[in-house]
Amino acid sequence: MSNLHPSIFNDVIGPVMRGPSSSHCAAALRIGLIARDLMGGSIDEVLVECDAQGSLATTFDAQGSGIGLWGGLLGWDATNDRLADSGKILHAAGVTTEVRIGEFGDTHPNTYRLTLKGGSETRKLVALSTGGGMIEVLSIDDVPITMHGDRHETLIFLNQSDMSVLTLLERHLADEKLKLNSHAGFTIVQVQGKADAEILLASLKGQLAHLLVRTIKPVMPVLAMEEEPLPFLTYQEMMDYGEQHSLDLWELAVKYESARGGFAESEVFEKMREIAGVMRRAIDAGLAGTAYDDRILGWQSGKFRDLMEQGALLDAGVLNKIILAVTATMECKSSMGIVVAAPTAGSCGVLPGSCLATADFLGVGEDDVVKALLAAGMIGVFIARQATFSAEIGGCQAECGSASGMSAAGLVTLAGGSLEQAIAAASMALQSSFGMICDPIANRVEAPCLGKNMMAAGNALSAANMALAEFDHLIPFDEVLVAMDQVGRSLPHALRCTGLGGLSITETSRGIEENLKQKKNV
Repeated sequence: MSNLHPSIFNDVIGPVMRGPSSSHCAAALRIGLIARDLMGGSIDEVLVECDAQGSLATTFDAQGSGIGLWGGLLGWDATNDRLADSGKILHAAGVTTEVRIGEFGDTHPNTYRLTLKGGSETRKLVALSTGGGMIEVLSIDDVPITMHGDRHETLIFLNQSDMSVLTLLERHLADEKLKLNSHAGFTIVQVQGKADAEILLASLKGQLAHLLVRTIKPVMPVLAMEEEPLPFLTYQEMMDYGEQHSLDLWELAVKYESARGGFAESEVFEKMREIAGVMRRAIDAGLAGTAYDDRILGWQSGKFRDLMEQGALLDAGVLNKIILAVTATMECKSSMGIVVAAPTAGSCGVLPGSCLATADFLGVGEDDVVKALLAAGMIGVFIARQATFSAEIGGCQAECGSASGMSAAGLVTLAGGSLEQAIAAASMALQSSFGMICDPIANRVEAPCLGKNMMAAGNALSAANMALAEFDHLIPFDEVLVAMDQVGRSLPHALRCTGLGGLSITETSRGIEENLKQKKNV
């Protein structure tokens, strides 16, 4: 199970980012930002250790973990136009970096172990990339601690001689705002909430002057819930709420995210309109022509567009327009352009490719596009809660499969279908995606990723039409999610974005990878 209260803009449709992979690049950048705050911005040396049995052992460089992590340590945003050169810029700033692969017994394949030095200070940070750019901090200086980057966090470091300070802290702050994290006689006091921490530190300024205090800023766009209750939690609660209030899926998404993020409903709608704009610009950027050195596929969308317009391709109607938009989005991503992870960068072509291209084909307005994306986001919330978006955990069914289910619901919404039809479409699309492996060629998130994005978008279109025609999806959506998670976790380790199986280990794939390494070294 994932986050009990996923946010559409945190967990599902987002981040807005550059880089080949949200799990590797965007998440690593967020971990880097937290590490930077942990060091108070002063960093001289960084050691990154990754488990030999995990995904990072084979994908750290090729899928952007390095450029993301170094960018975060520089304090950059995920859309920074210098991100591809973050390593060079970090080294030019006097920071030395080292990446080691070893046996650590990590149970999660995307575990980052950082040792950071700055002046006379040394800190350790262990964190996970959990899929789609989401993160979790597991420990600081070997002290178990939980952080997801969605709160203002103030950390106060205490050793045994400082424990009398705890009485002062507990006197000034309610228990739910104060967490004590201890290990081997050392304690990190965790204060959650910006206002509470500022009041606390101001009132105890003299008593805390000799202690190390660090403020960790949130790295997520939507902060953690405080007291506002959600209108529904489970799938069945959502269906009952929708029936009771006669709401479509997109309207349920607005209700949910408004409560989850503390936004006005109109603000949720406008935030998604901004996301739609980023998606359109990514398609336009891909069609305009792209180039990037560390890349295995060239610019292909332009030729497809020309042949489509000349009538030289098989007439597939809206499907060809979907293929074009998917390709353009993926090419934008692979050239370090700005895309929306929806739900991941590896599957970023599916949702805009299917929904935006179909909207243009149907001639509907931008409000209808926003509604489709919101509906897709609501499907993603349940996937995030009950399964995973991480290919390292669930294979490509977690990425392109999830995007297909989300897109199917979005397409039904575009067509004016009902809540029940949108859910049926998502169910059928997900059922058809089980067992999709993740075996990137040359460890790049380009191929067979492009083909799987195409397949997922076509599957979404088929599932949407089947649902609109009242085909029976048989297995309820919530049961599909349980089965999806079980299947994904049953896939062999070699077929879950490790570069150790499938097309990844073919002779040609290894040759392409070696050529790219030699080109980079030159």
